[in-house]
Amino acid sequence: MVASLGAVASAVMAEPVLLLIIALALGATAVNGATDAPNAIATVVGTRSMKPTPAIVMAAICNFVGLVFITIVSTAVADTIFTMVDFGGDNHAALIALAAAMVAIIVWGVAAWAFGIPTSQSHSLIAGITGAAIALQGSFAGVNPEQWVKVIYGLVVSTGLGFGAGWLFARIIRVTCSRLDRRKADRFFRRAQIVAGAGVAVLHGAQDGQKFLSLCMLAIMLGVYGTPEMHNFPVWLVILVSLVISLGTALGGRKIIKSVGMNMVKLEPYQGFCACLSGCLCIALATFTGMPVSTTHTNSTAVMGVGTERRLRAVRWNLAGNMVLTWVLTFPGCGLLAYAFTRLFLVIL
Repeated sequence: MVASLGAVASAVMAEPVLLLIIALALGATAVNGATDAPNAIATVVGTRSMKPTPAIVMAAICNFVGLVFITIVSTAVADTIFTMVDFGGDNHAALIALAAAMVAIIVWGVAAWAFGIPTSQSHSLIAGITGAAIALQGSFAGVNPEQWVKVIYGLVVSTGLGFGAGWLFARIIRVTCSRLDRRKADRFFRRAQIVAGAGVAVLHGAQDGQKFLSLCMLAIMLGVYGTPEMHNFPVWLVILVSLVISLGTALGGRKIIKSVGMNMVKLEPYQGFCACLSGCLCIALATFTGMPVSTTHTNSTAVMGVGTERRLRAVRWNLAGNMVLTWVLTFPGCGLLAYAFTRLFLVIL
């Protein structure tokens, strides 16, 4: 079963809240592009391997390519998000809960973006749909623990493996390349970092894009067919979400680039390459195993690992601490927002 554009248009006429949810989901997707995607190329700009404008353009294009082409191969992350919570029962109430979750995600993401803090839109999304499902069901029965535990696995992978791989790659390259001509080595690693940064952007498109693609699909299945069962993603929806996340990246990336790529730690070209390579490894592992990870979290911890390999004081731990605090607050903060919005919307809509 594939939801055609015509079927969705007809369903919108009968259930206008469906259009609101799709619009809000696309809005949250654009916010994700503005707040999360720039992390993929932040270190590329921080090491002066690329200037900000062409780097952002590269990230936007790679986001689009990643979501479109990797979704053809694997929809593991989308499947996890789709089955993480239960919006079953009254379809109209389920659609209202989804709308409330989208509002909470956007409010939380825009607030973080305004302060230039790379909060995790992935964690916001997970917290938002969880809080909304709990409010709708009136208990934790709306949460599927078998799928939710993958979030915990993802936190371990993005934090432990991101930091550890960044440190290890930096140590290996520093030891093995210590006798190379410095200028030639810098030129090589700047080029290599551009390739690795493009890879991170491709994987970001697949990892984060599939999360919002899944929410759009859930709304469509509830609104069009009255069932929360997963089916094949229609091509038109994949293209639409890919375009929106790319547009968000193109329009809103400069604040996050400055926070991660230039303020957290000053990187040399080989270190920037190591951070990007570590990010590629972690995000690819998570994407193809269905673990919804924060690309912001992964890239930032990789940068910390690379900086720590040189010396502990190379990392500005106060900024890193602020980021960690933001991540820690996201789950309860965005979850409670979604819970409150769901309760409110169920009363007034």
